Amino acid sequence: MAAQVFDFDPPERFVAGTVGEPGSRTFFLQARRGRRVTSVSLEKLQVSALAERVEELLDEVVRRTGGSAPVPALLGPGPRDDAPLEQPIDDEFRVGTMTLAWDGEREEVVIECFEALETDAGAEEDETGTGGERTVMRVHLSGAAARAFAARSAALVEAGRASCPLCGDPLDPAGHVCARANGYRR
Repeated sequence: MAAQVFDFDPPERFVAGTVGEPGSRTFFLQARRGRRVTSVSLEKLQVSALAERVEELLDEVVRRTGGSAPVPALLGPGPRDDAPLEQPIDDEFRVGTMTLAWDGEREEVVIECFEALETDAGAEEDETGTGGERTVMRVHLSGAAARAFAARSAALVEAGRASCPLCGDPLDPAGHVCARANGYRR
């Protein structure tokens, strides 16, 4: 089966966002170019990991190039994209794995989000272990756009439920059973 590729080179907008209340939010990545909008769903931990890895990649590019690459060392004071996700949100697929790379020739970050595969006992896998072609969303970002994406994504993850001061687990509006408080509800 041929894979569908949603390629944004570059997008006009690429953001992480959520739908729902903290504790029951669904996380999305959304790319837009012109009238074409693509949304994919993923886990909170995937958004967090992607934001961290983008920051690490950009820091490494700045370090290795001595600051000569078009990558800001820090997020600039310019306008921030705090707008909600564009509606309607119809996810094309659920993200399984992601890749992150620096294209040195074009001096840009490339993020690829691959469709999650359900493993069937009877399905044959190819030599890559993917079981065939997967749908992918590929996004090419400038250094500044990648910094802005990482900052928004990190803030989005942090905006979830407050943590219990004793055990660190998230607090639901009704509280939670805290292991550090010997199982008493906090």
